[in-house]
Parts: sequence; structure tokens; C-alpha cells
Amino acid sequence: MVVGEVTHERDVLVIGAGPGGYVAAIRAAQLGKKVTIVDKQYVGGVCLNVGCIPSKALITAAHHYETMTGSADMGITAEGVKLDFAKVQAWKAGIVNKLTGGVKSLLAGNKVEFVSGEAFFTGPDEVRVAGEYEGARYKFKDCIIATGSRPFELKNLPFGGRILSSTEALSLPEVPKTMIVVGGGYIGVELGQTYAKFGTKVTILEGSPSILPGFEEEASKLVVKNLKKLGIDIVTEAMAQGAKQTDQDVTVTFTADGKEQQLTAEYVLVTVGRKPNTDELGLDVIGLETNPRGLLDVDAQSRTKMPHIYAIGDIVPGPALAHKASYEGKVAAEAIAGLPSAVDYKAIPAVVFSDPEIASVGLSEKEAKAAGRSVVTGKFPYAANGRALSMNAVDGFVKLVAEKETGLVIGALVAGAEASNLIAELGLAIEMGAVLEDLALTIHAHPTLGEIVMETAEGALGQAIHQINR
Repeated sequence: MVVGEVTHERDVLVIGAGPGGYVAAIRAAQLGKKVTIVDKQYVGGVCLNVGCIPSKALITAAHHYETMTGSADMGITAEGVKLDFAKVQAWKAGIVNKLTGGVKSLLAGNKVEFVSGEAFFTGPDEVRVAGEYEGARYKFKDCIIATGSRPFELKNLPFGGRILSSTEALSLPEVPKTMIVVGGGYIGVELGQTYAKFGTKVTILEGSPSILPGFEEEASKLVVKNLKKLGIDIVTEAMAQGAKQTDQDVTVTFTADGKEQQLTAEYVLVTVGRKPNTDELGLDVIGLETNPRGLLDVDAQSRTKMPHIYAIGDIVPGPALAHKASYEGKVAAEAIAGLPSAVDYKAIPAVVFSDPEIASVGLSEKEAKAAGRSVVTGKFPYAANGRALSMNAVDGFVKLVAEKETGLVIGALVAGAEASNLIAELGLAIEMGAVLEDLALTIHAHPTLGEIVMETAEGALGQAIHQINR
């Protein structure tokens, strides 16, 4: 044993203090377990510190700035509007500090011990935690691995200098004049659009035929329209080959339309996916193998092939979403406590905080038909909703997918203002087994965007009031 090391015994050891890990730790403690949670960086994980929360703060600030400088059609002209980006960054940091401080208080209030350090398996029921000054060993009855993911690094565009991951892009000291975004998925679109609203000239290079390839084209087209309004250039089927940096800028070489091209900008932001953090845990020491994508396969209670070791979040199959990780964390903690909890992924929402926002839950029309299900759909435009008109937010629609025979709601897509909030009602509808009549007969307050959900259900039933029935 290394000098200074002490062995501690715990019921549950959680590795990773992000949205999956800290939720799992708190739930396990609530169920009477003695819990320690370990993280090598910070409480709250990527989401609270360098992901979901700070990015949404910048997105909101950019939206306010755009509104103040672009509301002339509403009769509002603002003069002398100034952007103090350093203050924006300080405001963002304050939000992060409030949330991470809150999580620390919740852990302490639930008697969860937090340990700062890097965990490494030394045996099937033990890890060594290497901290800044000394190490310690923790023996556990059960372990939950929740180590999350990190930005995927391209070999020909390695991070460093003016080649940024999303982490560095969220903390730039000033708004750049130009930026190239490699990757037109949700992270690239969100951050590219944010900086464009602040005044950056942005170019997006996407390898697929369209941006946001994981979402339905009828929704992503609305985002493309607004991106172009902001002056963002979009190059699809573009493959980055490499980059050369100077002290002032970086030049990217890429192929598109069958020919090699070059673009120069102050920064290049690479957002081509994320890589699971499973490679530095010592999993090989205990014989726990990952699949070819670096993920750990688990059962319906988040157990790995070793029944007392669980895995959740970005390191298991499925979408890399913070809310999925939190959900799995609760399931794993309850399974450890002997409860019959199990995951059910039929209603996991996915959201892009673009402009307009896109949110989906359940099955798309295409997915439902591919599964052999006979479906009926309803679609209602924001432009026919009074609240959307009064918000000057007429771009968008709600679409519902339901079984034709029963009216059972099995999928939903929202593209438009507040889609991220509207999707919750539709996720609940799918989770509880609601039918179209349930949504159509639920009285929605007027005038609200929520009425669009009711109107969409009425349309799917052939009972539309504010649009012509098909």
C-alpha cells in the first residue's frame, strides 16, 4: 500500500459527479445507503460546468441582444445598444456557480461524501482514488460508473490554439469576427447560431447532406432558413482534411463538390460528436470490456456483466443526454436497494436549442411506419396561433403521430418557440398512454402556445377548428 493511503468501506461508490452520478448518489443515500461520489474535475459534470447550462446562458444572452437590435418591425428601435461580452461571460459563470453550489449542498444534505480525485479499479470491489496530494482506496458493495463523455477529437484537427472544442468555445474572452464550425449537429448549430447573433461571421461545414441529420427535415429546414438570415454559410457534404494555424487565424482545408477548398477564420470549432470516458478507469483490470464504440453494455437495471457494477449516461448505449443519465441514475440506485425499477426509453425527449427550437419525443412518422405501425398524423402551424403571432414567433409547427386504430399517441415533433418546454406535455402523453382525444379534450389556456398541441390533436381527429380539415 502506498504511504498515506487509507482504505474506506462504502455501500455504494459512484464514479462521476455529473447529472447521472450525483442524482444516483442522492437517490442511493435516500434509500439508506452509505455513499461516496468521486470526480476528477468538478461537481455537476460537463453539463453544469461546460455544457448544457453555460451554453443555454450564452444562447439566451444572444437572443436578447438580437431582439434589442432587431425589433423595428414591432415599432421598437433601440439606439446605442452595446455588447459587453466579458460581462456576459461573468453572468454565465455566476449561473454555473449557483447550480454547482446547489448540487454540493444537496450532496452534503443527503450525507453523500464527495471526493475529488481520479478513480482507478484495482479489483472487482475496490478503486484507488488519486487526489492532488494523496490517495485512498474505497471498497464497495456496489459501484455506479457515471463518467460521461468528452468532445471527439479529429486526428487532422487536434484541439489546441485556435482549434476549439465546445468547452473552449463557451469561454472565449471576446466575440470573434469569424468562426468555422466543423460539424452541423446540435452543438455546432447552437453555438454557431449564438456567435452569429453576437456578430460573428460563421461558416458551418457538415459531412452529411443536411445539418441536424438526426432530426426530421421539415424541422431542420426552419433552422436552416434562420441560419441563413443571420448570414451563416452552410456547406454540406463537406469533409475537413486538416488545418494550419497562425497567431491570428486558422485555415481549414476541406473537400466539397468534388474539389478541395480552403477557409480562414479566427477560430475553428470542432463539434463532431462525443467520446465515452471509459478508457482510463482500469476496466481491463477487472475484466469489464467495452463494445467497439467504447460503451458498456447494460441490462434494464443498468447492470454491467458484473452484477454489482452499474453504468449510466454517456458511457452506455443510447443518446448522450443529461436527462437520460439522471433517469438511469435513479434506476440504478433503486435497483441496488432492491426495488423493481427498470429503464423504459419510449419517451426520452431530444431538444435542439436552435432558433427556432426543435424538440421530439417518441417515434417519428417514418420510424413508426418502418416498424409496421399504421399511423395517423396531425400538424398545426405556429402562424395560426394567436400567442405565437403576438410573440412575433410564427415559424414552426407541432406534429403528432398516433396509432390509426386506437388514437394512441406514440410520437411528437415540435419546431418553434418554446419547443423545449412544450415537449414535456407530449412526453407525458406518451408515457401515460394518452390518446388523441385526451389532448384534444384537455382545456388549454388562451392565448398560449400550448393551444397548438390541442389544435394538432383535433386536426389528427379530423375535428380541426382553426384550420381546414384534410
